[in-house]
Amino acid sequence: MERVIFWFRQDLRLSDNPALSFALQNNRQVIPLYIYNDDDNRDWQLGAASRWWLHQSLESLGADIRTRGSQLIIKKGPPLEVLRKLIKHTNATAIYANTLYEPENFKRDDAIRSTLERMDIGFHCYHGNLLCPPSHVKNKSGGPYKVFTPFYRYYIKNGFDTRLSATPKQLPKISGNIKSDSLNSLRLLPKIKWYSNFETIWQPGESGAARSLQVFCKKRIGKYPETRDIPAEDGTSHLSPHLHFGEISPRQIIASLNKAADFSAIFGISEARDTVVRQLVWRDFAHHVLIHFPHTTTQPFNNSYKNFPWKRGNKKFFDAWKKGKTGIPIVDAGMRQLWQTGTMHNRVRMIVASLLTKNANIHWLEGARWFWDTLVDADLANNSMNWQWVAGCGVDAAPYFRIFNPVSQGKKFDPAGDYIKQWIPELTNFPTRYIHEPWNAPDKVLQEIDIVVGKDYPRPILDIASTRKQSLDNYNNFRKLKG
Repeated sequence: MERVIFWFRQDLRLSDNPALSFALQNNRQVIPLYIYNDDDNRDWQLGAASRWWLHQSLESLGADIRTRGSQLIIKKGPPLEVLRKLIKHTNATAIYANTLYEPENFKRDDAIRSTLERMDIGFHCYHGNLLCPPSHVKNKSGGPYKVFTPFYRYYIKNGFDTRLSATPKQLPKISGNIKSDSLNSLRLLPKIKWYSNFETIWQPGESGAARSLQVFCKKRIGKYPETRDIPAEDGTSHLSPHLHFGEISPRQIIASLNKAADFSAIFGISEARDTVVRQLVWRDFAHHVLIHFPHTTTQPFNNSYKNFPWKRGNKKFFDAWKKGKTGIPIVDAGMRQLWQTGTMHNRVRMIVASLLTKNANIHWLEGARWFWDTLVDADLANNSMNWQWVAGCGVDAAPYFRIFNPVSQGKKFDPAGDYIKQWIPELTNFPTRYIHEPWNAPDKVLQEIDIVVGKDYPRPILDIASTRKQSLDNYNNFRKLKG
């Protein structure tokens, strides 16, 4: 029987896994493999929150594979070295995997492919984690899109493949003595258990992804267009980390949305479906940008911002921002939510990023790296593009002069302060009238609720109005200097 290796990467699922389906054809014996390499010098190694998620996801995947009669082989080390040893030990004739789009992984896979070809070993990659392969989507000039709206129109006009690959009911038993490293030997779990709340919030793994999708389609999808911008509402899908680790595919999400829309169109779910699809296309757009403009992980897409005078090393503000102690409630609530749960509401992500890059004038890359370390859904394509979008230097970016006012944003999207009170307990008894700007509360009000602003809750670390003006002045001066 022919033996092949299926290399799990960011596709930690058995259902709708194109590369796995092809590997299983013709009664091949498939060896399920996961390789973890923490010895390389990649600029974007896994952050702490992602490492926690990966540990749980691999544990879940291993259990799913065992129930189907096989075993997940875990190996630690440089991928090419691991593959060569396993090929020699098993006499495997081919490697199957789904494509990765991060620039360094893309280059690494090309090098692996070249080496395996010299060994007469096939390296077969398939597109399993996006709606469309980035290389297939081109504008009228034959180049990559740089603006989302025409990119989205292309998807709607041309459509995308929504066919699902079959889910294997059984996997071939592995014959021979193939040793696996233990999951614990990867040391993915951070030493400091700051992630203790994660386990009560998240269920990593394919079954957890399926459950999140089911709950979303049954309970939240109808109100999604209205509630997705309200941070106090549980109105989002909670699918982004599952998508990043490939525990669910975008095609599976659309298939479930189509069923919900077919049966419940009168409740407005068709509109909600279109809104979710647009978000999935935005995710594809981020990977499209990453593959065509790989420098955007560390450099601005808009080259004119290469020498923009962002500050670096503003430790006092950056530390206050990270800890949720800026004295600006909606920002502090978001940063505390991030630390305690590994996620942050999308609307609040834009607000905290704007304050950092515009009002504090701190380089967007510093914020991107903090998000990378603390988000369970940290995704290089989305993280890089979204931070540059807010900073005003990226593809299809918000204009630099678009600066989110955290007070007005809080009043608009968290009018009663419910989100703020959830994550900032010291403001629980604060009256709604002053919840978004406690520094303006009269002494009488503060005395009644027994709070001292500046002691029990910090005063703003910066002045919103004056720093906005300073930010715009910096931008205008920069434009004059560069021409």
